Order: sequence, then structure tokens, then C-alpha cells
Amino acid sequence: MKKHFELVYTFILVLFTIYVVLDTFVIEKKYQNVEEISENILIDENVSTNSMYSDENMTININEYYRDNTKIYVADIEINDLSLLKTAFAKSSYGKNITEKTSLIAERVNAILAINGDYYGVQEKGYVLRNGIIYRNSAVNNKEDLVIYKDGSFEIINEDDISLEELLEKDAYNVLSFGPALIKNNEISVTMNQEVGRAMASNPRTAIGIISENHYVFVVSDGRTNESEGLSLYELAQFMKEIGCRTAYNLDGGGSSTMYFNGNIINNPTTNGNRISERNVSDIVYVGY
Repeated sequence: MKKHFELVYTFILVLFTIYVVLDTFVIEKKYQNVEEISENILIDENVSTNSMYSDENMTININEYYRDNTKIYVADIEINDLSLLKTAFAKSSYGKNITEKTSLIAERVNAILAINGDYYGVQEKGYVLRNGIIYRNSAVNNKEDLVIYKDGSFEIINEDDISLEELLEKDAYNVLSFGPALIKNNEISVTMNQEVGRAMASNPRTAIGIISENHYVFVVSDGRTNESEGLSLYELAQFMKEIGCRTAYNLDGGGSSTMYFNGNIINNPTTNGNRISERNVSDIVYVGY
């Protein structure tokens, strides 16, 4: 009888464990449909190549660097219409485990340039403010976020110090909650040994930074391949400072790191180096109409 009870208990425990894993990482839960922001703005003239886009409202240049045995892609962005810096959710939905490739989200919202975002959808907490709308206001202790305000300025905040409602009152437009901050007040803000959770020291990375008013950079590095080792957080911070960022923030990396430009994937996304392919993500940051 005791042995039978132990078998039943073990079976139930296994089923429960499987359910928890599926619920955490696999089962989609749609909480809210999201109306994508798209504007029908007539452009008199634009110039577009594989590495450059320019019209009357923006100029984007794609540059490649090689640092620390790693290939790094930098999108240098200057915009005069701040509404063109936006975010978008996978499958036009806010929820848990709702994912889609960066390129597919970008194509749907007519993005000219896009990178993966903060992968909010695998977290239970952490601020989610997108395009001026609050979706999740539960704070995480000691969590550094990047706030992008309506005037285009960047600020690093700690979720312990200010509520999302207060940020909205200050004209916050997007809040990205991954981190950590790489550069604050023109100074590197990570240590040489700092990492994200249990991540390896050398990884594909995604970051966003501001150089000056209306002048931004999206940065993605390859990693985990023979051609490109990947960067530590400190190496990434050093690079962001090298290219002139006064504020810079680390986004979801690893297999998520993807840069899309003018209909093409610019980098070589990979999870383990064995296959070059995009990972599905929860959200993107992009420039477009």
C-alpha cells in the first residue's frame, strides 16, 4: 500500500512539474490585444541601401565593428520626429509566452529598423509601459529600467524608487525592464565581472543608447560562433562608451539578439552556435512609421 501511494505521489509530482514548466515557458496567455501604432506619413523622397536609409524625418546608417573577437553591428539613428521611436508586441498581443520572430513583428508594423526588446513575456513582474500605455505595474526589487520619454530623452530608474504611474505623469512613453544599465551619466555602470543571471561571460548582446538629443544607437553583437566570440557586459559597456553613448542599456541577449533593417536580418542570430536562426521574442524596439 505504501509503495502504491509513493508511486501515485511521484506521478502527480511529475505531472505538476511538467505543468509548471509548460505554464512558465510554453503556454500562451493572451491578456490584451494591442492596436499597433502606424502613421500614414507622406515622404517626399527617401534614399535606401543595404546599409543606409534617409528621408526628411530620419537618417539611419548601419556600421560594422570588430572588438574583443566579436562582430558588432551598430545602427546610428538621427530622427527629428520623436514619435518614430516605438515598441511593438509579438502577435499584436500583450500576454505571457506570446512570441514571434523579431523580423516578423518588424514587417507587420512596417519598421525600417528593429531590434529585439526586453522579453517581458517570460517574467511575472517588472514594469511594462509601451507607447504610453501601462500593461504591468508590478515592481521588481533592485531592478534597473530604461525610461524613454516623449521628448526622446533617456533615464535609468530603479523600480523600487518610483511607480509606473508616476513615470507616466512625467511623460514616460516606453519603459524597458531587462538591464542592467551599461552607462549612466557618461560613465560605465557595470563591473568587470557583472552578468545577467547565470549567463555566460561572452554572449550575443543587444543594447540601446543615446548619444545626444535625437541621436540614438541600436547595437547588436554576434556570439557563440567561431567567427564571433561574443561580449561580456563590461565589454559591451566599453564599446557603448567608445561610440559616444551618454546613457546605454542592456536588452535581452543570447539567441534573442537580432537586428532587422530594410527587410533583412543584419546579424547572425544563434542560440548555441550550431545553427544561425532567429529566436522568437516577446517584443521589439523599432524605428518606423
